[in-house]
Amino acid sequence: MTKILDLLGSFFITPERTKAGCSFGDIDTKTSFNESNIVFFGIPLELTSSYGKGTSRGPEAIRSTSGRQIETYVYDEKKDIKEIAKIFDLGDIKLPQYHDGKIDSIFSFLDEKVPPLIKELSRTKKKPFVLGGEHTLSYFCFRGLSETQPLLIHFDAHRDLKPEYGGLKLCHTTPFYRLIEEGFIQGENILQIGIRQADQEENSIAEKNGIVTFDPWEIKSNIERVTEYISKVTNNRNIYISFDIDVYDIPYVPCTGTPEPFGLDPFEILKIIKSINDSANLVGMDLVEVSLKNDDYREGTLATQTLLRIIPRKYV
Repeated sequence: MTKILDLLGSFFITPERTKAGCSFGDIDTKTSFNESNIVFFGIPLELTSSYGKGTSRGPEAIRSTSGRQIETYVYDEKKDIKEIAKIFDLGDIKLPQYHDGKIDSIFSFLDEKVPPLIKELSRTKKKPFVLGGEHTLSYFCFRGLSETQPLLIHFDAHRDLKPEYGGLKLCHTTPFYRLIEEGFIQGENILQIGIRQADQEENSIAEKNGIVTFDPWEIKSNIERVTEYISKVTNNRNIYISFDIDVYDIPYVPCTGTPEPFGLDPFEILKIIKSINDSANLVGMDLVEVSLKNDDYREGTLATQTLLRIIPRKYV
């Protein structure tokens, strides 16, 4: 415990000092770090976004809506998360100041800090919930848990399996290719949900590596078959969830950088979340590509409501 606590003052901004001014949920029943079993922290990363901007405000959007707008009582579950989970929010990682051409130095910082932190959280029986931030951060987060050999359940409109994009080998479109290439996961342990935009090379990479994909057309035509498969494949498995907010259909995500039509709706996502087998064990998750523009908090609200429906599941 001391090892992690020593890090807090050195490279975290406490939740109350972030732009949101509150911790996730702003829960009145305070839980100490030692007592917690779920640990939130934000990585406000925005370096390689190729289209719309704003992911650096993702943690702010989620904290603000969860603490200022949304109650912690989950209506459809008839449960209050403050009664079933002990949550501690570390705040946001202090990223080094960015200067043109210094992307590698920031990635080196994340490479040095994030995997060991997440590995230590897991060792002390705490589940890391990471708020983003562009999807590149999943590369660093998953590496800290790769030794648990989880099934990676990837919700997204995009595969993020490009070997390179815009001259960058590591960016928001490449994290899962890098994880496979570097041996942190095998494709057969990746399940992609909601994919509806990719290039031919990415599709070939997915097929070659045995990645299972459920696109929205299949989900909407036969969601029961999809949920039955997910329940079976997650039975007694460690799982890691990487949730890109743009898995939702374009009307639900007005701020994210690369929204796509033909996406999923909240009820379909909820069915899929609930279909993960109760015997599974969530080792960690990230929720990424949330943005905030023009005081439009709809996306932060949707992200928060998604988290509130994952936290009560038995696999958490």
